[in-house]
Amino acid sequence: MAKSDYEAEQERRILYLETKVKHLTNDLRITGKENETATASYLEIHLNMKKIIDDRTKELTRAAEELRESEQKYRNILESIEEGYYEVDLAGTFTFFNDAMCKIRGHSREELMGMSNRDYMTEETAKEVFKAFNKVYTTRKPAKNLEWETIRKDGTKSHVETSASLIKDSEGEPIGFRGIVRDITERKMMEAELVQTKNLLQNIFDSSIDGITSADLEGNVIYSSSRAKDILGYEREEFLGKKVYVHYENGVEDAKKIMKELKEKGELRDYDMRFKKKDGELIDINLSASYLRNEKGEVIGTLGVYRDITEKKRLEAQLQKAQKMEAIATLAGGVAHEFNNALMGIMGNIELLKMNLPEDQGRDKYFERMKRSGHRMSRLTDQLLAYAQGGKYQPKNLKLDDFTIETLPILQHDINPTVKVETHFSKDISYIRADNAQMQMVLSAILANSNEAIEEVGLIRITAENKAFDEDFTKQHPGLKPGYYVCLTIEDDGKGMDKETRDGIFEPFFTTKFQGRGMGMAAVYGIVKNHDGWISVDSELGKGTTVRIYLPAIEIAVEKPEKAKVEVATGSGTILMIEDEEVVIEVTQAMLEMLGYRVMVAKTGKDAIHIAETFDGQIDLALLDIKLPDIDGRNLYPLIMKARSNLKVIVFSGYSIDGPARKILDAGAHDFIQKPFSLATLSEKLKEVLEGK
Repeated sequence: MAKSDYEAEQERRILYLETKVKHLTNDLRITGKENETATASYLEIHLNMKKIIDDRTKELTRAAEELRESEQKYRNILESIEEGYYEVDLAGTFTFFNDAMCKIRGHSREELMGMSNRDYMTEETAKEVFKAFNKVYTTRKPAKNLEWETIRKDGTKSHVETSASLIKDSEGEPIGFRGIVRDITERKMMEAELVQTKNLLQNIFDSSIDGITSADLEGNVIYSSSRAKDILGYEREEFLGKKVYVHYENGVEDAKKIMKELKEKGELRDYDMRFKKKDGELIDINLSASYLRNEKGEVIGTLGVYRDITEKKRLEAQLQKAQKMEAIATLAGGVAHEFNNALMGIMGNIELLKMNLPEDQGRDKYFERMKRSGHRMSRLTDQLLAYAQGGKYQPKNLKLDDFTIETLPILQHDINPTVKVETHFSKDISYIRADNAQMQMVLSAILANSNEAIEEVGLIRITAENKAFDEDFTKQHPGLKPGYYVCLTIEDDGKGMDKETRDGIFEPFFTTKFQGRGMGMAAVYGIVKNHDGWISVDSELGKGTTVRIYLPAIEIAVEKPEKAKVEVATGSGTILMIEDEEVVIEVTQAMLEMLGYRVMVAKTGKDAIHIAETFDGQIDLALLDIKLPDIDGRNLYPLIMKARSNLKVIVFSGYSIDGPARKILDAGAHDFIQKPFSLATLSEKLKEVLEGK
């Protein structure tokens, strides 16, 4: 070790005095006597030695004091720090430590002194510590940030972070280790909680049906949940680093709008826009966005949460369309009702006029023309009612293959001779419950459209087959229920339709011609809907059109159609007609009296109840209209039945049987007759009900 300047000077002075003593001693030995010069020299030496000893004593005292001060300062520092300080010998036994070390270990100073690391570690951890300290010993280099799990006196586990360096003796040889120990148990718990929270958030984000994406201030994607792949088609890795607006329909323009909204409102909620998937497909998205901030509240990016609402939009559009059709259907039913009442007056009076006048061939020709026009108008109201609620008039059990084969010859004359019609039916087609006339109207309207779509030579192909639909299919087709159906398909190779035409095909009076032809496919829609079915149309320009109709299958054998009875049957008895339309009253009363019946008329519900309660004679049958000025027919029926429990009731209305009339029939009314009706139809219906047939 290098000596200080002071120590070197002291050694030099002592060496000088020792040399001088040697010379004096030698002189005395030679001369054998002492003289004044020698005495003076000894005195000088004595004084110098005393001074050297005094100086040395003072220096040692000062050094000892400085050492005590230094040690005290060193101890104060060690005791004031929160980290533990330790010194161990080469075997790992504590030789020195501060109070913080006792606190970390949970032992008293007396307990900790002489302990080895094996006393507060598992065997595996102790081996790791040995390896780490051995490396410090062999490399002579300090080690930092060493982490281990230790066991406190009370048995609890703690985590510590420590450093280690060598302690060397005066010769530079290692004699032990020293270092700083920090208890990081709380930090480890926080790190574990942070990891757990991060994993939890990750799981929440990944299990969410929404896509979640965050971006920095430059718009670069820094996080994307796994759901983003399902929505946008990007893998998480390939999406990271891209500009967040890469999937916006209008790119930067959309991004500017979003950032403007964020800046003005601080957040974005339920913002509908369109995203572009990786493959270029556009989808409808509902977006919510907010700023990302650091712990200081500074904006560091944006967070977007988005949901694919393409299917929701499609279903909403279907619902809106259905609601619109429903509203128009209600209007159509009301129009048909009023029209049928007026038509009843025309058709009935024509028939009465013909019967009251003498036969004349010239006159009969005009009567027949008027009747044909009346029947044509009646078919128009049939279409209106078919579109409206309750379009099933007289449902029967039928098979679509047999029905089509029987109906085609009737419709064939309206199809262009250059258009070929083919039929292909599967075996064992199930029965359906449907109105034959209504189904004829459906087939006629679709074939007419197919015929018009084929400009020259072409083909119409009609097929029918059984289908079974599960819940997955019916969820995509609101109105359908899981079960078995019969599918009637009409395909043509005509010019097809564009999207605008296809979207409007079921709207009333919609046509691609300059002059429309009435209800058309709107009536088809109403008929199919009221048969609890579903209809779809697939078409593209230049690729033809395919119409598919699904109707519920049943397992009941087909009913043999009864032959229509057209003869006029007279009768007798009293009939109460409950009707408020004057023109209907006049013609119906005339028909009834011509058939031999006595007629009483009630123009209001109140009048009908009064007659039922007070008339002292027999009332054989009541003709009950649905719409009355003071009370609905559905509410009137139980009141008149209360007064006359044996009264037979026929509902007659401009509405269809499955409209408001159905509830009266379900309540106990005997039958239904549709306005307008002929004298023969009225007579047959009266005979059936009165005779109990």
